[in-house]
Amino acid sequence: MELPRLSGNAARKPSGGHAMQLASLKQGRDGALAVVWRDLSQFVPATHIAPHLQHALDNWHETAPRLMRVYDLLNEGKADGARTFDPARAAAPLPRAYQWADGSAYVTHVELVRKARNAEMPQSFWTDPLMYQGGSDNFIGARDPILAADEAWGIDFEGEVAVITDDVKMGTAIDSAESHIKLLMLVNDVSLRNLIPNELAKGFGFFQSKPATAFSPVAVTPDELGEAWSGGKVHLPLHVTFNGMEFGRPNAGEDMTFSFPQLIAHAAKTRALAAGTIIGSGTISNKDHSVGSACLAERRTLETIEQGAPKTPFMKFGDRVRLEMFDAENRSIFGAIEQEAVRYHG
Repeated sequence: MELPRLSGNAARKPSGGHAMQLASLKQGRDGALAVVWRDLSQFVPATHIAPHLQHALDNWHETAPRLMRVYDLLNEGKADGARTFDPARAAAPLPRAYQWADGSAYVTHVELVRKARNAEMPQSFWTDPLMYQGGSDNFIGARDPILAADEAWGIDFEGEVAVITDDVKMGTAIDSAESHIKLLMLVNDVSLRNLIPNELAKGFGFFQSKPATAFSPVAVTPDELGEAWSGGKVHLPLHVTFNGMEFGRPNAGEDMTFSFPQLIAHAAKTRALAAGTIIGSGTISNKDHSVGSACLAERRTLETIEQGAPKTPFMKFGDRVRLEMFDAENRSIFGAIEQEAVRYHG
């Protein structure tokens, strides 16, 4: 059963201007660049402008105006070679990236999850962003399975928003960081929760506990979000469905302690960031727990606080999660991430 697609609370701009939606069709290591119609029903190949998205980002001043022109023609019904867009044929918008740095901008979520593993949260987390460097060599598409060899690892989904930047100079200030955001995506930053405690106890951060990350079928420019993009945040709810039932719809713009410009400035404090760097928000979480959660660990923590023990299990093989965000007209913005947990056999 699929839940009704309820609207957000912000209007979305029409096509034109600097609005654009891009995807990468599965082809080779870096995909084949495509421009996607606003309603996600059709696409046109864009490899004549840039063979893949990384090339487009490396040459954004040249490629962006040409891609936007194709996008306008597609939405006007005037583009040649339009074809049906199938999200299952889409790779992650950037199938591999030079850098994937995931923040924890929703500090209330960090506080809750750390409680679950009896770890105290330093007060500095409220003023200084927490960030980890994830594996960026092999992202997966929005319909690809979540592979794990053992359910006992504690398979968990984590719904997030991420941005893709152009070149960011070392020492870039917060007030100029937003101009470096070129595209946004949804993320399923999968965690293997039962591997995390021992791994973090070693003091070097996540590695085995973070399998391949999945991204939405489509990446969009900030202008495509209209009024929902404000203050370096996306002010729309993330609709999370687990095994066909509503699991949560936390608003990505609420209770986000650190905006994307703040996260970018943090990442660039001691190093330059190359075009194609992906910066994640961390798991979306609201103080109002009645809106539900974007990961299983948060619900389990709340159950422990309220009932003394968690009742919701982590993902079993065959379980499915769907992450999606809608505009004010109930139209999917990024397309849905929809994944099934599947046993890996090698």
